[in-house]
Amino acid sequence: MNLFSRSSTSRRTAAPAAPSASSAPTAAVVPDPALAALTGEWMIDPAHSRIGFSVRHAMVTTVRGSFAEYESRLYFDGRNPARSRAEIALATASVDTGVEQRDAHLVGRDFLNAARHPRITFTSTAVHLASKDVYRMTGDLNIRGTARPVVLDLTYIGHVTDPFGYERVGFDGTTTINRSDWGLTYNARLAEGGAMVSERLRLQFDIAAIRSTV
Repeated sequence: MNLFSRSSTSRRTAAPAAPSASSAPTAAVVPDPALAALTGEWMIDPAHSRIGFSVRHAMVTTVRGSFAEYESRLYFDGRNPARSRAEIALATASVDTGVEQRDAHLVGRDFLNAARHPRITFTSTAVHLASKDVYRMTGDLNIRGTARPVVLDLTYIGHVTDPFGYERVGFDGTTTINRSDWGLTYNARLAEGGAMVSERLRLQFDIAAIRSTV
């Protein structure tokens, strides 16, 4: 399966307004010189990573899920983080919440519509070092043919060489979106007046990446 070979249509909305002067960083963060050795191409290892989400359900509990199938293209520049970039393509139909009936509903027309939109993509547009170990990545998230900008904070976990000689690097990231911004507006109302599914959706990236050798 090559998720990157598929074409998709997107409807891009305007980017959010620039932050006010009071919220702008007061001083540049200097990258750790030791991270220069990590500069290069990387690929997410699905066996040791999780790209998932969580959402409040029926106002009293949280449903968690993930995508089992995805591909990635990553470039990390330890000297100049602004040159780093990422592209991730998820197979929409691979969503898994642990309940088969719920998964079937999610990939259907009410929600993700996997038959018409077989992939969800994220493509970075800018990266900067927000603090010593946190990289702030802005990018376009495309769901159901609608691309909107999101900001993802990625925390650098560490770097090792495993017993098989593969170089590995770890990052944890999260961001929260409003699903209705991507046209995911289906919902049901509770007798008490609340929504069955929250509009707020938390995306989680637990990433172990392997240095590419090709």
